[in-house]
Amino acid sequence: MIPKGFLFSAVEAAIKKPGRKDLALIYSQVEADMAGAFTTNRVKAAPVRLDMRKIKSGKGQAIIVNSGNANACTGRVGMQDATEMAKRAAEGLGIKTSLLYTASTGVIGNPMPMDRIGPKIQELIENLGKWSLEDVAASIMTTDTFPKIFRKKVKIGNKTGMITGICKGAGMICPHMATMLCFIMTDIAVHQKTLERTLHNAVNKTFNRLTIDGDMSTNDTVLIMANGMLGNPPITEKSLSYLSFNYALEEVAYGLAALIAKDGEGATKFIEIEVNGARSEADAEKAAFAVANSNLVKTAIYGNDANWGRIMAALGYSGADIREEKVDIYFGKVKVAGKGLASGRDKAAGEVLRKKHIKIIIDLNMGKGSAKVLTCDMTEEYIRVNADYRT
Repeated sequence: MIPKGFLFSAVEAAIKKPGRKDLALIYSQVEADMAGAFTTNRVKAAPVRLDMRKIKSGKGQAIIVNSGNANACTGRVGMQDATEMAKRAAEGLGIKTSLLYTASTGVIGNPMPMDRIGPKIQELIENLGKWSLEDVAASIMTTDTFPKIFRKKVKIGNKTGMITGICKGAGMICPHMATMLCFIMTDIAVHQKTLERTLHNAVNKTFNRLTIDGDMSTNDTVLIMANGMLGNPPITEKSLSYLSFNYALEEVAYGLAALIAKDGEGATKFIEIEVNGARSEADAEKAAFAVANSNLVKTAIYGNDANWGRIMAALGYSGADIREEKVDIYFGKVKVAGKGLASGRDKAAGEVLRKKHIKIIIDLNMGKGSAKVLTCDMTEEYIRVNADYRT
C-alpha cells in the first residue's frame, strides 16, 4: 500500500562495498508540497545544507538518496557532488533541479565515489517504477538489521488517503534530531504551511524524543511530500479533516521512531520511558531523557536487573524539579519505588525486564507535565558494531 502517484527505484553503485543496492530514488508523478526537518548539529553534511536551502520553496518532486557515504566533512567538493547528483537526476526526470532533494548516510569524511554514482543515476531513472518502497527502505540501511516502513490510512471526507513513511537509523541516535533519514509520502492535499507546522509538531513528539546512544549525526533529515493526488481540497488547520491528518502523521512518525529504537545497535529490548506528574512538559522531557541516556540504566535493563536506584540518580541530575520523597517508579505494572523508597518488589520487576518491550513509568507527583521518550538497552554488541563500522 503506497500513496497514489509515487514511484521508486534502487540500484547498486558499490558506494561502500559491492553486493547490495545503495542508491535509491523516490519520485512523485506531480509536483508536491514539501516540508522538512534537519539535524541541529553545527556540522552538517552537504546534502543537508543543500536541502535546507531548497525546502524554503515548500515544493519538491523527487529525492535521491544513498547509503555507505555521508558526504559530510567533505568541503567544497562535497557540495559540488551533492549538487551534481541532484542535477543529473533532475535532468533525467525532466524536472527542475530545485525540485530534486538529496540525502546521504554512511561514513563521515570520505569523498563521494562519483565515478561509480554518476553512471548509475540514469539506470536509477530507467528502472523507476520497477522497484518497491521496500527496496528503497532496504537500500538506505547502514547498521540497521531490517527495513523500516510504517503506513496509515486516513479518512478525508468521503475519500481514503494514505500516509507512508520509511526511515533508517540504529545508532548515533540523539534528539534534535534523532540520527536518521526519514521520507514520508502522502497523496493527501495539504496546504504547505499546514504541512510544515504539522510535520514539526510530529517530529518534536516522536523523533525528537528518541535516543539510542546520545550521539547526534551530521545528516539527520526528515522530508515529507504531499502530492494531492487524492483530489481533496487542501487541508488547513481549520479543515474538518485536519485533526485526523495530524493524528495520523504523528502515528506514522511514532511508529517509525519505535522501529529505530527496536533496532538500536546491539539492542535486545525496546524501552518506553514515560514521566508523569512533572512541573511542566519541559521538566518531564528532561527527566525522561536523563533516564533514557543513562548507560547505567540501559545496561541494568539488559541484565534484567531492576536497579531503580540508577533511575532515581538520573532523575536527580536531570535538571527537572523533583523531590526524592515524592517519586514513584514502575517497571510495567510493578511498583519498585514509592515516595522515593523501595517497595521490596525487585524480583517481580526483574521478571518484567525479561520481556522484549519494557515500559518504565515515573511519577514525579509535582504537577501535570508529562513526556514519553523511546530508547533501548545497551549490550556488548553495540561496542562491536561501532568498533567495526569502517571495516
